Amino acid sequence: MNIDRIVFAVAGTLILLSVVFAVSHSIHWLWFTAFIGANMTQAAFTGFCPMAYILKSIGVESGKAF
Repeated sequence: MNIDRIVFAVAGTLILLSVVFAVSHSIHWLWFTAFIGANMTQAAFTGFCPMAYILKSIGVESGKAF
């Protein structure tokens, strides 16, 4: 998998988990969901994604579709 797919997979998984935790434990988990959404929004406008930067620094390939 390339960096883009990993970032999307992790972001989607974290959003789903935080919604499940919000329903089952505490509504305050939605703050984590909001943080992920805000980070994705700023990444769309600035081009900087902290997770992509970390993945790139550990050697995950980028740009390769399959």
